[in-house]
Amino acid sequence: MSSMANMKATQPLASLVIVLVVAGAMSIWEVKTASADLSAAQCKEERRLGLNACKPVVYGRPPSPQCCERIRVTHMECVCPDVTPKVAALIDVNRAIRIIEGCGRRVPRHSKCGSITVP
Repeated sequence: MSSMANMKATQPLASLVIVLVVAGAMSIWEVKTASADLSAAQCKEERRLGLNACKPVVYGRPPSPQCCERIRVTHMECVCPDVTPKVAALIDVNRAIRIIEGCGRRVPRHSKCGSITVP
């Protein structure tokens, strides 16, 4: 696969991660231990819902109320395992933080999610 095709193939995941990874990272302080037992199917559904709700954000649009809701309820353990160094390189962490904070969620400094550490 060419590097351009490979980059396009990772764009949807990176798009989801832009919004959800940092949301997941910040939810480490808010997720109760009972919710840490999500199944693979539940996590897959969370990622699908987040991608669908937040896709316009990837194209520079502000997050919709539905996207902000997904940001607020996303579980870190569902998103962070997918944050490889390759995916992390595609993410503008500062933009993601602005989006998340704009949705009414605090982003703790120095939290870690996959290969991303929040400044």
